[in-house]
Amino acid sequence: MPAAADFTIYRARRILTMNASRPEATHVAVRDGRILGAGTLDELAGWGPHTLDERFAERVLMPGLVEGHSHLMAGSLWRHTYCGWFDVRDHEARRWPGAKSLEAVVAALAQAAAAGGDAPVLGWGFDPIYFGAGGRATRADLDRVSSTRPVGVLHASGHILNVNSVALQRAGFLRTGIDHPGLPLGADGLPSGELKGPEAMLPVFAQLGLDRGFLGSDAFGTRAFGQLCVRAGVTTATDLAAALTEPELEMLLAVTGAADYPVRVVPLLRLLGTTPADAVARVLALRERQTDRLRLGRIKAVADGSIQGFSARLRWPGYYNGAPNGLWYTAPETLHECYRLALRAGVQVHTHTNGDEATEMALDGMARALADAPRADHRFMLQHVQLASAAQFRRIKALGMGVNLFANHHFYWGDQHRAQTVGPERAERMNAAATALREGVPLALHSDAPITPLAPLFTAWCAVNRLTASGHVLGAAERIGVADALRAITLGAAWSLGLDDEIGSIECGKRADFCVLDDDPCAVPPEALKDVPVWGTVQGGRVFAAR
Repeated sequence: MPAAADFTIYRARRILTMNASRPEATHVAVRDGRILGAGTLDELAGWGPHTLDERFAERVLMPGLVEGHSHLMAGSLWRHTYCGWFDVRDHEARRWPGAKSLEAVVAALAQAAAAGGDAPVLGWGFDPIYFGAGGRATRADLDRVSSTRPVGVLHASGHILNVNSVALQRAGFLRTGIDHPGLPLGADGLPSGELKGPEAMLPVFAQLGLDRGFLGSDAFGTRAFGQLCVRAGVTTATDLAAALTEPELEMLLAVTGAADYPVRVVPLLRLLGTTPADAVARVLALRERQTDRLRLGRIKAVADGSIQGFSARLRWPGYYNGAPNGLWYTAPETLHECYRLALRAGVQVHTHTNGDEATEMALDGMARALADAPRADHRFMLQHVQLASAAQFRRIKALGMGVNLFANHHFYWGDQHRAQTVGPERAERMNAAATALREGVPLALHSDAPITPLAPLFTAWCAVNRLTASGHVLGAAERIGVADALRAITLGAAWSLGLDDEIGSIECGKRADFCVLDDDPCAVPPEALKDVPVWGTVQGGRVFAAR
């Protein structure tokens, strides 16, 4: 008999453990922030003196949800003006209506500008693909907001920024003679105001009051992100494009180290503005400073842009509407070198590939890198990998990689993908979760918050039902079952981060991280999965109510 110690046993209506050896339980025991076990009350009482906590007796517990692709700026963006198409709720559960036209976007920004002062005006969530042929903003549209202050609006994808003439002028871009794919020109030979990709966007960020750490966060944003996580049932979440400068790192250590911070944050150092060798050296040094609630030591690379922004790289025959192919964000040789050095050092790399040409480039680079630096169980991940073919999934499996699919795209942009970006046939294979499982590829699902709202149960619903916003079933053959979808947002996402020995299931020895639900996601109809209410979370044995 182990030495007696006080601990807590929680009773629940049902506990979905994700532990194949014991899939269900009625009670779970927690000591010092870790799970003693899950089972019956009699079994767990054998550990000794305990407190029986009945607060979840009418609720359902499952492992704390793991958001394997999100960004802390999902919190910090709420400092600025929401300009997206869909209605959303912020970190304090306030509802913000969508802007249904370019005029509505301009009006929202003008209202923010009317607040006074001379600070830049920034909006986010803009998605002109919904507005038809005349919906893309120009610098003239944003000049209507202000002719004296920099004005910008970030696209929902995060890969395109529209700005006014003042912002272009101050960045040195309001001139003729520019020849860059990320700076399209207007009829007058001057930049139109649309900036595509980091090379074009970053010089203008400073004019909007943003620095290179914008894709990270500040203390306000990191705390707001924690609130979003509790409301979504998330106990571990990534920041999948972090600068991790020293001031940012100090802020993250302080905020996540607070006794009441409710989520484990896993920031990945972005391969941008640095060499692969320096990135690998940096993350190895960062590992020495990680804590339980701030996990460090991984790299994020970005191969291309976004499909709905027409900046992703597609294989033949390209875009359905004839748009030119997208942009390379990372050169093939740079990506291969990153993979090679990271494999040698035992550093995990996650790579954003939206288009199938970008996926092919990443797979080619990985094959070369593994030939140079073989390593078992490296867990290199492809993120989004939206347009991968069945043959590419077989290559992914053969190379020992995993995928984190952007299932939310079916709902938010599925109709547009069918009609404009990739056409009906290829749209049906996007985010092919069923193919991934059939080919034996480790699978996670994600929201890419703030690109779409942080809500893993909604993400699971998208993979199960594959409904577009108009109600069309987009790729019925790629639908997966509820059990597989729930595994993808728990153990699957935990595996993708190399943390499945600590989180992702409710079993002895793991962290006491739970998602607390008011209903049973396995008992409701599959079409109701997204509507299961989240009561809150338990993270490291600490209870956080969402309301």
